[in-house]
Amino acid sequence: MANETSNDLSGAINGLVETVTKLAQQQVEVVTNGITAATAVFEPLSKSSVELFGNVLNAGNQLLQNISGAILPKK
Repeated sequence: MANETSNDLSGAINGLVETVTKLAQQQVEVVTNGITAATAVFEPLSKSSVELFGNVLNAGNQLLQNISGAILPKK
């Protein structure tokens, strides 16, 4: 009887440790997947933002050149 009780306790502890380990692994996977998803969303947005900013600067530069070309006399 005493041996069966210690086996049951040992099995319960092993089961508990396995469950806690699986939960910890799943939490790490969830965090990793979240970071991966956020990076996948942020990367194209950042590229588009940089391209848009560059295009706005080019348009502003062209506008200033056109204005200065219209105001200043040509040689």
